[in-house]
Amino acid sequence: MSDRSNEKMDQKRREFLKGLATVPVFGFFLVNLWSKLKRDALKRKNLLTDLINEKKAPAVISKLSDSKHLNIGIIGYGGRGAHLVRGAGFATKGWVDWAYNSSKENKLHKAYTTFMEQEDLNCSLVGVCDLFDHHADLAIDASKNDMRPGGDPRESATRYRNYKDMLAREDLDAVIVATPDHWHSRITIDAAKAGKHVYCEKGLTRTFQEAVDVHDVIKETGIKLQLGHQNRQVEANDKAKQIIDQGLLGPINLVELTTNRNSPWGAWVWSIHKDANKKTIDWDTFQEPSPNKIPFGEEALKRFFRWRCWYDYGTGLSGDLFSHDYDQLNQIMGMGIPKYASSSGGIYFYKDGRDVPDVWHATLEYPDKDLTVLYSATLSSNSSRGNRIMGHDATMVLGGMSNAGSVGGFRVIADNESTQYKDRIEEGIINTKYPIYRYSPGSKQIDGVTSATSQYFANKGLLYAYRDGKRVDPSHLHVKDWLDAIRSGGQPKCNVDIAFEEAVTCAMATESYLTGRRIEWDPVNRKLI
Repeated sequence: MSDRSNEKMDQKRREFLKGLATVPVFGFFLVNLWSKLKRDALKRKNLLTDLINEKKAPAVISKLSDSKHLNIGIIGYGGRGAHLVRGAGFATKGWVDWAYNSSKENKLHKAYTTFMEQEDLNCSLVGVCDLFDHHADLAIDASKNDMRPGGDPRESATRYRNYKDMLAREDLDAVIVATPDHWHSRITIDAAKAGKHVYCEKGLTRTFQEAVDVHDVIKETGIKLQLGHQNRQVEANDKAKQIIDQGLLGPINLVELTTNRNSPWGAWVWSIHKDANKKTIDWDTFQEPSPNKIPFGEEALKRFFRWRCWYDYGTGLSGDLFSHDYDQLNQIMGMGIPKYASSSGGIYFYKDGRDVPDVWHATLEYPDKDLTVLYSATLSSNSSRGNRIMGHDATMVLGGMSNAGSVGGFRVIADNESTQYKDRIEEGIINTKYPIYRYSPGSKQIDGVTSATSQYFANKGLLYAYRDGKRVDPSHLHVKDWLDAIRSGGQPKCNVDIAFEEAVTCAMATESYLTGRRIEWDPVNRKLI
């Protein structure tokens, strides 16, 4: 081997050894860099956590439900009625079998487990009133409540064809009103005058004047009214309120609320039951409170099952869908009734004879709060937009684009022109491209929500929610909250005053659409101008 070759080998050896010598240093550098990145990420992740004055969410379980036994009745056992009755603890054998088999076929399907694990509310379903015989039979089946482990079979509920006969029962304590909207005020007022507590599905009433009448009677009688907004029980709303109350979003001038559906079912084009006919449906009673009457026939059947598509019976997108988002916002920010409301829209996709629009937008103006609320809805697109509370310093996105909607969550993103977080942004602690706070209870749990419509309800916190990491049915918590208020003498979370605020707000938006003008609220005289 030549001297030149030896020199090359020595040079390579020295370079190799030199490289080895730097490995520990380089490794040390990498370790420290990684630690710094982790610390910085943790800082960003926990930024608002450090700023928030933590408050523990209300406990899921209380002892009040173990006290006085209550007898309840159901008026209207359709989709919502059946869900609310299950929330009270009563399910048909057919539903239990379906839920059980679904859980065996798909381990992500948790409806059965959620129902079986919910608290016994110490009540009996003693009365059933429905204008469709098939629904009444199902409610009677559910009243037996002999499917849950450890539960003793109970006597079947009594069927009533006239709700007033049920209200006349001395042993009846309370009623759930889950009828179409045009019956809400009449039944609620009659129940209150009979001394029966009321859980009323939203919207509270079909018209503005009915809302005033219901509010006054509830106040006079002192009965406990709960409006059917189960998202009052969603833990994330409590957390969101803490963040906003502490000013962590800065001044808020604009809120955007959205609804997006894209299915016939989501547009209220529900199937007509095979057993529905003139003998099994009391059509004359159904349409009694409606302003326009039609004879029984094919059109009547369509309206009986798809009543939400007509203003004769329902409240349209305002009282049916917008009301959920308004109530969430009212819970978080205490909005109250706006000074002005205006709306527009039309029937653009479902040209099936309905008079309720399938695309609808509303603007609520709060001059005293320096705030405007925008609502936008479509029934022909599933584009997920979420709800956005837009502050000078940060924006809160609830559901939809938050990527936490299915577990009732939200995220907060700092604004790049923020005054409050300016220093942290300049120091690189905050990157405005990423959330500075994310709240997603139950994010480690997976749920078998498949259909687009089911996903919509889940995103709104209407199908299920998480409390202390446990999956619960918010309708169960909402019914429990109402029953506990009856027993304790307190007020439920969505009481008559809150219900009135919503009813007036939704009525203002509907009136604007029907009249084509801006509506003003006169709080002194309680009138719409």
